[in-house]
Amino acid sequence: MEKTQILEKIAFPSPNPNVNMYLVTYLSAGLRVKGLLAEPVQAGVYEGMLYLRGGIKSVGMVRPARIGQFASEGFIVFAPFYRGNRGGEGNEDFAGEDREDAYTAFELLRSHPSVPDNRVHVFGFSRGGVMALITGIQYEDTASVVTWGGVSDMVLTYIERKDMRRMMKRVIGGSPKTAADKFKYRTPLYELDKLRPPVLIIHGLRDENVSIEHAYRLEKRLIALQKPVETWYFEHVNHYFPPALNRRIVHDLCDWMKNVET
Repeated sequence: MEKTQILEKIAFPSPNPNVNMYLVTYLSAGLRVKGLLAEPVQAGVYEGMLYLRGGIKSVGMVRPARIGQFASEGFIVFAPFYRGNRGGEGNEDFAGEDREDAYTAFELLRSHPSVPDNRVHVFGFSRGGVMALITGIQYEDTASVVTWGGVSDMVLTYIERKDMRRMMKRVIGGSPKTAADKFKYRTPLYELDKLRPPVLIIHGLRDENVSIEHAYRLEKRLIALQKPVETWYFEHVNHYFPPALNRRIVHDLCDWMKNVET
């Protein structure tokens, strides 16, 4: 990343000998936000990947091993922690204004000297699925969008996850009944007509954290709009894939991204 676009870049212990990692502080809508950058040790030209985590605050925080897994497949990966986390300024608001953290991170990757033009992919896991779709809508030159166990409908999340309702009311500013506009703002299904890049949906049919219905609604809407979409559904899998299957899917989806035409 160009030094002029970041405030601080500090070496971070990497769990993978083939990957260098850095703790990055960057400016997002006037806030100092933190993120983790992973680059292959060997110099070269690489695809860019914006990794958008799930959860909120310490739940679902970016894991260096996970980022290193993608970087070792030949990607320069940047994973924002989102505002208010790990010493960053501001507060997360669950795909509200914190989407700016994803937008700025996309632009940082796009300006990386080792990433070719139009070769930044956006990956979202769980809540990050919404962030990935929103970012793909925002940037027409996104190479592809991958959503893995991803949320597509914020109202559906509120309905399904009773354990998250109090948090969602507090962070979003109400319930779907009292703050319908805020939930709609966080639901990309309504704006998919503006989406240009191809989409890959990965989901376990037994997912109890983010139900398969999120994937079905996204797939149905993309097909109705005649948008390029591919689905990888796994019958006996929940939100967290077994390690061996996980590794295989990471390899396969990285190949899928590299072969996307832009």
